[in-house]
Amino acid sequence: MTRSIADVLAEARARLDRVGPQEAAALLREGARLVDTRPQWQRDEEGSFAAALVIERNHLEWRLDPASDARIPEAVDHDVTWIVACSEGYSSSLAAASLQDLGLHNATDLDGGFRAWKAAGLPTR
Repeated sequence: MTRSIADVLAEARARLDRVGPQEAAALLREGARLVDTRPQWQRDEEGSFAAALVIERNHLEWRLDPASDARIPEAVDHDVTWIVACSEGYSSSLAAASLQDLGLHNATDLDGGFRAWKAAGLPTR
């Protein structure tokens, strides 16, 4: 059986409780953590979230897994709510599903990514 990336994306999103920009902002006020996985060139081109951890995609699982020797200080346990963001909300869905595979059951992604956040008038740099 052959699967396409569209199939993989649909399966990932079926597991996520994706959040839009306003809901993400509310979750951040309640203690959730926003993680920007875009590469530097994309942040330079599009702008940045005013308050997000920057962890590029190729480091994400190692930095957020509480059992990893390479974890960041915020990766305290499997109950942290991580909101993963990319430019438009595609790769972030795959990344959030990968975090769920590590047992980070509250991981999700920002529907529409940075572009939707910025269009909603939420804080950027």
